[in-house]
Amino acid sequence: MMDYLVIGVGGFAGAVSRYAVALWIGERWGRSFPLGTMAVNVSGCFFIGFLMTLSLERYMVNPEWRLFLVVGFLGAYTTFSTFEYETGGLVKDGELLYAALNLILSVAVGFAALKLGEIAARYL
Repeated sequence: MMDYLVIGVGGFAGAVSRYAVALWIGERWGRSFPLGTMAVNVSGCFFIGFLMTLSLERYMVNPEWRLFLVVGFLGAYTTFSTFEYETGGLVKDGELLYAALNLILSVAVGFAALKLGEIAARYL
């Protein structure tokens, strides 16, 4: 039960941070291109790679910190970072076809699902 609380607190902080960072970037550089979302996604990818490498390969980290930072904070900050981390794992394991499929299908099918959701909402 404590794991859920740790993830929830991290998720709250991550969601608020995502909003704050995207808002700040949008106010500073405009919103004609989704630069705020891109900055959040790219920084989330950097931090998941950084934190997972530190916590799994370099230091003995309490698993609750990984739950808080990676699952909670970064999970709410951006799920894109998890997608990229998992794709990187496939590449690391030599599963290049699966990595390519994950990249292509996640983006293409995700975009198609977005459009289908929009259409469904308009016809309800």
